[in-house]
Amino acid sequence: MRSFDSLSEREILALAISLEEEDERVYADYAERLRADFPASAAVLDGMRQEESTHRARLLDQYRRRFGDHVPLIRRQDVRGFLSRRSPWLARSLGPDVIRRRAEAAEIESRHFYERAAARTTDPATRQLLDDLAQAERSHEVRADALEREHLTPAVRNEEERARRRLFLLQVVQPGLAGLMDGSVSTLAPLFAAALATRQSRDAFLVGLAASVGAGISMGFAEALSDDGSLTGRGHPWARGIIEGGMTALGGIGHTLPFLIPQFQAAFVVAVAVVLIELLTISWIRHRYMETPPLTAAIQVGLGGALVFLTGLLIGSS
Repeated sequence: MRSFDSLSEREILALAISLEEEDERVYADYAERLRADFPASAAVLDGMRQEESTHRARLLDQYRRRFGDHVPLIRRQDVRGFLSRRSPWLARSLGPDVIRRRAEAAEIESRHFYERAAARTTDPATRQLLDDLAQAERSHEVRADALEREHLTPAVRNEEERARRRLFLLQVVQPGLAGLMDGSVSTLAPLFAAALATRQSRDAFLVGLAASVGAGISMGFAEALSDDGSLTGRGHPWARGIIEGGMTALGGIGHTLPFLIPQFQAAFVVAVAVVLIELLTISWIRHRYMETPPLTAAIQVGLGGALVFLTGLLIGSS
């Protein structure tokens, strides 16, 4: 990496061209990412992309006037002092608010760059151009606000909020709820069967722990391999897998932990109480996020949990 102070005026202009091209492509990628679900926010980013395209054209004209047609490829990662950026191509689940904050941070960094670049330049026309671009970056906040007022009306913001809630349900709540239900319910039978069969807290704890972790790994891989999210809009597959697998393991471990109590009877009573709390929690989540009526949610979850729990009791007592 080179230090900024070691760059010549030719290299500074080449770097500026590269930075503007990168910002232009980043804004285009972000806009395309948001276009389907957040078209108004995409329009704001399209306006910012057009601004960067204009800046790049002005820099290219100035460079060609002074140094000719060949522009050396100098990138931000070649010069010390720039913030590391994650490519939009890798960041697949960013919402419009996060993207707008990243765009604002990029504008601030560009302004600092042009201020330093202008101070290092001796050619009057080039210095004036860099000063103009620094001023343009300062005014981008005002420009972005104007674009937001134009495109992000209250009605549009309400629509985007509904879209954001829909994506949150698809990408976080649904896999998390599926994992919590599976972990809380499917591990009941092996845990309580082992508990009643052995009458030993330690044995029941080991069975419950193995069932919970095993179910978490299985559910996590099953969800991650189910689809890549490109058609369903359900987000990154491995993110969903981690959420569902983690919640599956958590759901099973919750009623397994009471069997760390050495006294079997006390551990059994506490475990049953934890199961009831888990089922009530799942019912509340279904009501809160899936808009299931409270009584319906309680009956659905309670019936499934009761059947599996009774299965464990019958097998463990036989």
